Amino acid sequence: MTVEEREVVVVGAGPVGLCAALNLRLRGIDAVALEAADAPAEGSRAICFSKRTLEIFHKLGAAAPMVEKGARWSRGKTHFGDALVHEFDLLPESGHSMPAFINLQQYHCERFLESRLREKDPRALRRGWRAVSVSQENGAKGGVLLEAEAGGEKKQIRARYLLACDGAKSDIRRMLGLEFKGDVFRERFLIADIRMLSDFPAERRFWFDPPFHRGGSALLHKQPDNIWRVDLQLGWHADPDEERKPENVTPRVRAMLGEDAKFELAWVSVYVFQSRRLKSFVRGNVFFAGDSAHQVSPFGARGANSGVEDADNICWKLQMALRRNSPRALLETYDVERAAAADENMRHTSRSTNFIAPQSDAAQAFRDAALDLAKSHPFARAIVNSGRLSTAAVLRNSPLNAPDDDDDGEGGAETGAVLPDAPLEKRGAKTWMLDELESGFNVVFFPADSGAANDAAKRFERAAKDLPVRLHTISPEWTRDSEGFLKKRLGAGANGWFLARPDGHLCARRRRGGADWADECAAIVRRILETGSAR
Repeated sequence: MTVEEREVVVVGAGPVGLCAALNLRLRGIDAVALEAADAPAEGSRAICFSKRTLEIFHKLGAAAPMVEKGARWSRGKTHFGDALVHEFDLLPESGHSMPAFINLQQYHCERFLESRLREKDPRALRRGWRAVSVSQENGAKGGVLLEAEAGGEKKQIRARYLLACDGAKSDIRRMLGLEFKGDVFRERFLIADIRMLSDFPAERRFWFDPPFHRGGSALLHKQPDNIWRVDLQLGWHADPDEERKPENVTPRVRAMLGEDAKFELAWVSVYVFQSRRLKSFVRGNVFFAGDSAHQVSPFGARGANSGVEDADNICWKLQMALRRNSPRALLETYDVERAAAADENMRHTSRSTNFIAPQSDAAQAFRDAALDLAKSHPFARAIVNSGRLSTAAVLRNSPLNAPDDDDDGEGGAETGAVLPDAPLEKRGAKTWMLDELESGFNVVFFPADSGAANDAAKRFERAAKDLPVRLHTISPEWTRDSEGFLKKRLGAGANGWFLARPDGHLCARRRRGGADWADECAAIVRRILETGSAR
């Protein structure tokens, strides 16, 4: 049996695996993705893609068709019985290139990502191939040998690294003997995709104890192609097989929408919440991402979105390890950062699940009291929890964060947060901060005057000439922040500078910079690449 040599092999081609394969190919890494299924899965599955995920898709060149097709939304409503108890807007201010969320069926998302990947490299994705064995050679200093089969044919791929993006039932996780730790919630929910014409707005609508589904909860979301997502709480003792039958689903949906509603079922599933993860997302030269590494309840849309962030995190580190011989310590930061993000997501979704489906009489009484108070008391609305919606993880305790400057009360994005997007003007043309970023490190500098801007360019060129980092000078003579969104969002003062990693997270900030700022900035980048730490 011949052995194929690759730098990275990605197992799984859902949204996470496709993002990883595409990210690596765009970085010039010889990567191939294997997927057991012959085509994207049926059913909408993941549908809510966050602003941060769309920004990552944009960097990969895949966001435009998704945003065009998806149902944009930022507003939501929460009801208790017949009463509206809470409304929210996730993006109340202007000056953002991406919407707060779009709803887009997972199969559409996968189709757009796959098209972009094949555009970059037609041979980068192989469908119909299932991983059957995996072994690691010479530990972390060696590589990974993967055996896969399709239609009776077998082949082996030897890669320096393997990304396991093969979902909640991960074959790679099973073959390495790794187990999830965490909780399974004793509650069942029904998902129904229905096809209907309706003038309901594109917003998130959630009901506690609605008149059409007493004792449970319900959720309604708009999707493209006249498809609507309905979630209904069933109770732990509901029979999944019975509940999936059309003759049982249809009456429930009709009770929700009204007797005159005209609809047809497109896809139905019953699921149980899980809040679990691997102890470590790194096993030698195998890295786990998405549902193969962690599972959360769907309330808050934190599953697929966090998986896309996983892929964005590990891919640039693999590039630096392969192209600049960065140390193992840099790769190990993947586990430090994304395990912390997974724990945060699990905390949020577990709290949401406990509020939506209380597990004791006392919890039920508290939940109902909070909902009743929220009808007329604003303070109680902060307690209502139908799902804290996904936002970009803030990597506060990462070893890749340089020591921060003292907080002078100006606020702005903190170290570990994602560099914010904002509208800019460059050479008289409108652009966005997101569009100006390159695939390496990026530093945004706010000179005190034109003299400081010119001096900065020369200083930075000398200090960082051998490093993958680009300077973005924000001033009238260079790139304008005419509306002041970027300066405000960063909390920038005179000669302030902000260093972002290749995945966009800030690893250093100085809201007011000193004369040696270019040397300091370059030294931080060099430490990260040579030691795996910014300190």
